[in-house]
Amino acid sequence: MSKFINKHQREFSVAVAYLALLLLVAFVAPNFFSAANLRDLALGNAAVLIVAVGMTLVILAGQIDISVGSQFAVCSIAAGLLAKAGWPMPLVVVALVLLGGLLGATNGALVAWARIPAIVVTLATMVAWRDGLRWLTEGAWVQGLPASFQWFGLGQTAGQWLIVSGALAVWALGAWCLGQVAAGRAVYAVGCDEEAARLAGIQPPRVTFGVFALLGALTGLAALLNAIRFSDIQSNAGVGLEMKAIAAVVVGGTAITGGRGTLAGTLVGVALLGTIGTALTFAGVNPFWEKAIQGAIILAAVFADAALAKWGHARTEAVTG
Repeated sequence: MSKFINKHQREFSVAVAYLALLLLVAFVAPNFFSAANLRDLALGNAAVLIVAVGMTLVILAGQIDISVGSQFAVCSIAAGLLAKAGWPMPLVVVALVLLGGLLGATNGALVAWARIPAIVVTLATMVAWRDGLRWLTEGAWVQGLPASFQWFGLGQTAGQWLIVSGALAVWALGAWCLGQVAAGRAVYAVGCDEEAARLAGIQPPRVTFGVFALLGALTGLAALLNAIRFSDIQSNAGVGLEMKAIAAVVVGGTAITGGRGTLAGTLVGVALLGTIGTALTFAGVNPFWEKAIQGAIILAAVFADAALAKWGHARTEAVTG
């Protein structure tokens, strides 16, 4: 048991911090725990969790993607236009996953085979997708969506919980694959040492391409699940989503340099960062403090990560002499 706790020390630390936050909120604002508020909180963070699952894989592989917010906006508008054109929901789901996968694969191909740094590629595509969408839509929202498209999100409690269940199912499937499937272990190997992974028979470019494409596909799915919650779809959807996802992954214990982390930590990271804003509102604190508190938590996570890495290096040197 102690070995398991030591191995997942960061995840336990974040979980303890989250429980402490919930206890504080329970003392200050007990009405925070009403069923309606918990449902809204879960619903509001379902899309973030799905994107964070894909972002975890990208960061574990030693990469980064800051274009997911723009991908999210493109897929959201596409979902609305396809629904208005009369496409049945199953086809809209397939189309959105394929579109998101294509956008992510573009990033993956440029990083894996053109050998362009991920931060440069995704910065370029972030601007390209966002400005291209602004040019096409001229800032207009998609309105007049069919009732069948919005059945899950608007006024249907069962449908809303189905969205949350879908996000948790994506997380559970991702966690299982990461721990039990060879492709999941290959992601860790590439993130730890790309050259060593290559010598072990793994093809790092394929792994890099795969994690970017998968993140894009999950972003397309998240965009659809988010779009069906509202009566209109904004052309600027997804602004700041990349920072939410990256912050949740880092706070959850995944090393920003790759090779170390779990989806369990990401789940707690999404819950912790997603709860702060609502908790402050219920506690009567100015919501402008939300970003400052989130920033402090992220800084603490980065410092903790650096300290753990330094401690591990020193311990290895002590053992090897």
